[in-house]
Amino acid sequence: MAEESATEIIVAGWMDYEPADRDTMLGHLVEVGKRTREAEPGCLDYAMTADPSDERRIRVYERWVSQQALDEHFTTAHIKDFRAATTGLTRVGVSMKIFSIGASRAMR
Repeated sequence: MAEESATEIIVAGWMDYEPADRDTMLGHLVEVGKRTREAEPGCLDYAMTADPSDERRIRVYERWVSQQALDEHFTTAHIKDFRAATTGLTRVGVSMKIFSIGASRAMR
């Protein structure tokens, strides 16, 4: 069986929460991002930021060495903890996409 070559993965998009819940969710995302970057060598970048022009929106950007690394991310203890901690926060919209990267180069 041929070995599948690893293709970098980018997860990008946004999540909207009730304004009263956004900052709470963002705090949990900051913590899970820190734990992800520290514990998962397949994570190249993990950033969630508040949109300064929309009180509901959190912008999402993640970069992974492979789809397998992203899949394994969802099985970690820190993701289980994150899901438990954020139960009850009201998400009112979401648009997330996974991009498979065939090539990249430095911008300058």
